[in-house]
Amino acid sequence: MTDSVTKRILVSSGSPYEPVIGFSRAVRVGNIVAVGGTTAGSGGKPVAIGDPAAQTRAILEIIAKSLQDAGASLKDVIRTRTYLVDIAHWEAVGRVHGEFFADIRPASSMLQVTGFISPDWLVEIEADAVVTGASG
Repeated sequence: MTDSVTKRILVSSGSPYEPVIGFSRAVRVGNIVAVGGTTAGSGGKPVAIGDPAAQTRAILEIIAKSLQDAGASLKDVIRTRTYLVDIAHWEAVGRVHGEFFADIRPASSMLQVTGFISPDWLVEIEADAVVTGASG
Protein backbone atom coordinates (compact mmCIF):
# COMPACT_ATOMS: atom_id res chain seq x y z
CA MET A 1 0.00 0.00 0.00
CA THR A 2 1.37 3.45 -0.92
CA ASP A 3 0.32 6.79 0.56
CA SER A 4 0.94 9.17 -2.36
CA VAL A 5 1.10 12.26 -0.13
CA THR A 6 4.02 11.07 2.01
CA LYS A 7 5.48 8.48 -0.40
CA ARG A 8 5.15 5.92 2.37
CA ILE A 9 5.19 2.25 1.31
CA LEU A 10 3.68 -0.20 3.78
CA VAL A 11 4.60 -3.89 3.48
CA SER A 12 2.49 -6.59 5.08
CA SER A 13 3.62 -10.13 5.79
CA GLY A 14 0.06 -11.28 6.46
CA SER A 15 0.57 -11.59 10.20
CA PRO A 16 -2.78 -11.62 12.02
CA TYR A 17 -1.19 -9.27 14.58
CA GLU A 18 -0.68 -6.46 12.03
CA PRO A 19 -4.28 -5.13 12.00
CA VAL A 20 -4.81 -5.76 15.72
CA ILE A 21 -1.68 -3.94 16.87
CA GLY A 22 -1.63 -1.50 13.94
CA PHE A 23 1.76 -2.13 12.38
CA SER A 24 3.39 -3.07 9.09
CA ARG A 25 6.11 -5.68 8.65
CA ALA A 26 8.14 -3.00 6.87
CA VAL A 27 7.79 0.67 6.04
CA ARG A 28 9.70 2.54 3.36
CA VAL A 29 9.90 6.31 3.28
CA GLY A 30 12.28 7.67 0.66
CA ASN A 31 15.40 5.50 0.73
CA ILE A 32 14.89 4.31 4.34
CA VAL A 33 13.30 0.92 5.08
CA ALA A 34 12.49 -0.19 8.62
CA VAL A 35 11.52 -3.81 9.22
CA GLY A 36 9.67 -4.31 12.48
CA GLY A 37 10.21 -7.07 15.00
CA THR A 38 9.93 -10.34 13.08
CA THR A 39 9.42 -13.77 14.59
CA ALA A 40 9.34 -17.26 13.10
CA GLY A 41 5.68 -17.63 12.39
CA SER A 42 3.27 -18.43 9.64
CA GLY A 43 -0.23 -17.06 9.97
CA GLY A 44 0.50 -16.20 13.60
CA LYS A 45 1.55 -19.77 14.44
CA PRO A 46 5.15 -20.40 15.54
CA VAL A 47 7.41 -22.51 13.32
CA ALA A 48 10.59 -24.44 14.20
CA ILE A 49 9.51 -24.74 17.83
CA GLY A 50 12.48 -25.27 20.13
CA ASP A 51 15.12 -24.55 17.47
CA PRO A 52 16.58 -21.03 17.71
CA ALA A 53 18.78 -21.47 14.61
CA ALA A 54 15.87 -22.62 12.45
CA GLN A 55 13.71 -19.79 13.80
CA THR A 56 16.46 -17.31 12.93
CA ARG A 57 16.68 -18.66 9.37
CA ALA A 58 12.88 -18.38 8.95
CA ILE A 59 12.93 -14.84 10.37
CA LEU A 60 15.71 -13.67 8.06
CA GLU A 61 13.87 -15.13 5.07
CA ILE A 62 10.76 -13.16 6.07
CA ILE A 63 12.88 -10.02 6.47
CA ALA A 64 14.51 -10.57 3.05
CA LYS A 65 11.07 -10.91 1.43
CA SER A 66 9.79 -7.79 3.21
CA LEU A 67 12.81 -5.82 2.03
CA GLN A 68 12.28 -7.06 -1.51
CA ASP A 69 8.62 -6.01 -1.36
CA ALA A 70 9.83 -2.53 -0.31
CA GLY A 71 12.32 -2.33 -3.20
CA ALA A 72 15.39 -3.16 -1.10
CA SER A 73 17.53 -6.19 -0.30
CA LEU A 74 19.62 -7.63 2.50
CA LYS A 75 22.60 -5.78 0.96
CA ASP A 76 20.93 -2.51 1.99
CA VAL A 77 20.67 -3.46 5.69
CA ILE A 78 22.70 -1.17 7.94
CA ARG A 79 21.48 -2.37 11.35
CA THR A 80 19.88 -5.42 12.95
CA ARG A 81 18.58 -5.93 16.46
CA THR A 82 18.19 -9.48 17.72
CA TYR A 83 16.15 -10.31 20.81
CA LEU A 84 16.53 -13.70 22.52
CA VAL A 85 14.53 -15.22 25.37
CA ASP A 86 17.66 -17.19 26.33
CA ILE A 87 21.03 -15.53 25.79
CA ALA A 88 22.59 -19.02 25.73
CA HIS A 89 21.20 -19.25 22.16
CA TRP A 90 23.44 -16.39 21.03
CA GLU A 91 25.93 -18.55 19.17
CA ALA A 92 23.38 -20.65 17.22
CA VAL A 93 21.45 -17.50 16.30
CA GLY A 94 24.64 -15.56 15.55
CA ARG A 95 25.90 -18.24 13.15
CA VAL A 96 22.72 -18.03 11.07
CA HIS A 97 22.81 -14.22 11.17
CA GLY A 98 26.39 -14.52 9.91
CA GLU A 99 25.29 -16.72 6.99
CA PHE A 100 22.97 -13.96 5.79
CA PHE A 101 25.16 -10.95 6.65
CA ALA A 102 28.81 -12.13 6.52
CA ASP A 103 29.70 -9.81 3.63
CA ILE A 104 27.23 -7.05 4.51
CA ARG A 105 28.29 -6.67 8.16
CA PRO A 106 25.55 -4.32 9.45
CA ALA A 107 25.77 -2.76 12.88
CA SER A 108 24.07 -5.23 15.21
CA SER A 109 22.81 -5.68 18.75
CA MET A 110 21.82 -8.88 20.54
CA LEU A 111 19.76 -8.67 23.72
CA GLN A 112 17.95 -11.00 26.08
CA VAL A 113 14.28 -10.29 26.78
CA THR A 114 11.77 -11.92 29.12
CA GLY A 115 9.45 -13.19 26.39
CA PHE A 116 7.28 -12.66 23.32
CA ILE A 117 3.56 -12.94 22.54
CA SER A 118 3.99 -16.66 21.92
CA PRO A 119 6.11 -18.63 24.40
CA ASP A 120 7.27 -20.78 21.45
CA TRP A 121 9.12 -17.85 19.85
CA LEU A 122 12.76 -17.84 20.89
CA VAL A 123 14.05 -15.06 18.63
CA GLU A 124 12.83 -11.75 17.22
CA ILE A 125 14.81 -9.61 14.77
CA GLU A 126 14.43 -6.03 13.48
CA ALA A 127 16.32 -4.55 10.54
CA ASP A 128 16.94 -1.06 9.14
CA ALA A 129 18.05 -0.49 5.58
CA VAL A 130 19.13 2.41 3.39
CA VAL A 131 18.62 1.96 -0.34
CA THR A 132 21.52 3.66 -2.08
CA GLY A 133 21.39 2.19 -5.58
CA ALA A 134 19.78 -0.50 -7.66
CA SER A 135 18.53 -3.09 -5.16
CA GLY A 136 15.60 -5.37 -4.95
